[in-house]
Amino acid sequence: MTESKKIPEHQAIYEKLRDAILVGKFAPGEPLTIQGLAERYGAGMTPVRESIRRLTAEHALQTLGNRRVIVPELTRRQIEDIYFLRLTIEPELASKATKLMSEHDLKMLAAVDKEVDLAIERGDVETYLERNRAFHFSIYDCADAPVLLRCVQSLWVQIGPSQRVVCGRYGTASLPDKHSELLSAFRAQDPRAAAIAMREDLEQGMDLICQSSAD
Repeated sequence: MTESKKIPEHQAIYEKLRDAILVGKFAPGEPLTIQGLAERYGAGMTPVRESIRRLTAEHALQTLGNRRVIVPELTRRQIEDIYFLRLTIEPELASKATKLMSEHDLKMLAAVDKEVDLAIERGDVETYLERNRAFHFSIYDCADAPVLLRCVQSLWVQIGPSQRVVCGRYGTASLPDKHSELLSAFRAQDPRAAAIAMREDLEQGMDLICQSSAD
């Protein structure tokens, strides 16, 4: 029997830190230290440094003088640019996924969407962000478009902290989504309807974030 290959520590720490930023566990402007992150994740200094380097290259972190690292605070213009790209790429991924989605994928998406709805009802911001991300990236994984997927991952990790601020400010009651429309489009195997529903879903989030952002 072949043993499953263990993920290298530097990759595991990168994914943990990236996912934490993506769902807003670090606030915009929050300073981070190599030692603090190493203690948080029980990791060595070298994999933490490598993770910071990669995330800085992806614009998820910003390096200042004296080796200081912070979570960037986005301007309204930066947010609008990120959403311009998301509104271009993510509807296309939804359209592509429509043609490749299996019945098993549809059942899994419906189950995740129920978790999203429950988090909204309970006002559970952290669970909402985590399950909403799971819903979207389950769709994008189905699209089988790795270049577009990598672009979207970078955009989500940049906007994640700002999204968390908005959810904390307005609560989950202000977060209606178009997930049911997306599921209906997938069941009908209608790529155009899926793209439209995805765009409308993103526009709701963009409006809230832009209202809260600095000029």
